[in-house]
Amino acid sequence: MTDDKEARRAAALRANLRKRKAQQRARAEAPEPAAHGREGLNEARPPSSEPAPRKP
Repeated sequence: MTDDKEARRAAALRANLRKRKAQQRARAEAPEPAAHGREGLNEARPPSSEPAPRKP
């Protein structure tokens, strides 16, 4: 592998590790489901990063 390829691979591995740790923290901080076993109230989802479909 070239040095450039190795550097990109190492950067990708670090990014994946940061992402996994952030997901673990998010799961640990998530509110527990209600006692009756159902999910709590549905909260509004953040806006999608995808643009809305265009109408012709």
